[in-house]
Amino acid sequence: MVIRPLASDTEAEQCASMMAASEPWISYGRTRERCLQIVRDQTSEIYVAVEEGHVRGFVIVVMHGAFIGYIRILCVDPSMRGKGLGTRLVAFAEERIFSETPNVFLCVSDFNTRARALYERLGYEAIGELRDYLARGFTEVLMRKTRGPIG
Repeated sequence: MVIRPLASDTEAEQCASMMAASEPWISYGRTRERCLQIVRDQTSEIYVAVEEGHVRGFVIVVMHGAFIGYIRILCVDPSMRGKGLGTRLVAFAEERIFSETPNVFLCVSDFNTRARALYERLGYEAIGELRDYLARGFTEVLMRKTRGPIG
């Protein structure tokens, strides 16, 4: 398995299909087409985990804005869950982010307990809640892993 930048529209389509079939995007009613727009967003960095020509997971990193060093999306193919790929993708994103800033931020849906447990195991701390942020009636938990202050 190799983790590298997204390389083709075919890979983007694989990512969008995987995302649209995963929580929290199912609960939020995100279509495959909307997921594809997110994956194609040129303002983010998209890294894919590829094995035998198939995308097995991906991570989207944002290096600008209010929270520089933001893991926007982490998605792992259902057949690969529980095998350490999510941990590997987060570690890859952290290495990228920590090369420029001492903080990594991410949000996790409050109902996505498995993902939140992963992030907590990896050293992330909840620092706030964003009610009705992605969809009415849902809360996102803002989390941070830090090596120190930015200044």
